[in-house]
Amino acid sequence: MKRKILTLWLAVAASALADTFVLPPSDVDLVGKMITTKVGKDENLLNIARRFDIGQNEIRLANPGLSRFLPPEGAEVRIPKRFILPDAPRKGIVLNVPEMRLYYYPPPTDKGPPTVVTHPVSIGRMDWSTPIGTTRIVAKVKDPVWRPPESIKKEHAADGDPLPDVVPPGPDNPLGRYAMRLGIPGYLIHSTNKPFGIGMRVTHGCVRMYPEDIERLFPLVPVGTPVTLVDQPIKVGWFGGDLYIEIHPPLEREARTYDKMLEEALSRIRVKTGDLPVRIDGAALKDALTRQDGIPVRISRPAPLLTAGQ
Repeated sequence: MKRKILTLWLAVAASALADTFVLPPSDVDLVGKMITTKVGKDENLLNIARRFDIGQNEIRLANPGLSRFLPPEGAEVRIPKRFILPDAPRKGIVLNVPEMRLYYYPPPTDKGPPTVVTHPVSIGRMDWSTPIGTTRIVAKVKDPVWRPPESIKKEHAADGDPLPDVVPPGPDNPLGRYAMRLGIPGYLIHSTNKPFGIGMRVTHGCVRMYPEDIERLFPLVPVGTPVTLVDQPIKVGWFGGDLYIEIHPPLEREARTYDKMLEEALSRIRVKTGDLPVRIDGAALKDALTRQDGIPVRISRPAPLLTAGQ
């Protein structure tokens, strides 16, 4: 029965929308697939990232040899559209902060298999960190009014860019047209009037989304939806009997040396494999830890073949 469910999931997932995937069984952790495209005339990686609904850091890390602003026309671009689901309950909204990506698990219905929706986001700068923890969506507002807090007004005033007490809805409102308020005071998931910053650490702690993404997500998420914010630069998951690892640059790079990252990776591998006799490909693991490009890499090796008499 489980094999039939997995086969159905694979078949439906192959035709899923770019940012919506059929939710795999609980013992499968990967969704999506890697794809490629070509740089078109007058295109840059920022345009391509938005066209494929990925963030700026994602496309930069996946294509380290290409200029972000002046890639040569016709150059091949890797689009990282394969993801290991975060190690968190598959319920409500899960935001993996260092990955700068949101996962939404809609409530199951009788109209089809369960799904997961994923979108890139922007997060807080080094001095305005996005919080980690659990909360809920406590309010939703269309065409919100922005009342800048005093801390942000002081920062802008010091830079010679004073802010008004109230910013009405419109093209100059940094919250965009949609905002979902979290139970953590002062924090929102919202749209933006600066979409080319999506997928970067540029906010004052809030979570920004492409305008077209939150426009689609906004009506799907009811007030009361649980929100889980996690710090998982290293994710480990199963797919087709193989173990994969996905590594993103950590939020606090100076505190995460290679040895620390290796220690965390091995810990997550032990938790994921349990008592299963899995052989780890050390070279693949080292390469993933070195590159930190956010692309899932298979790190399990086939079991040795048994010879006659064994």
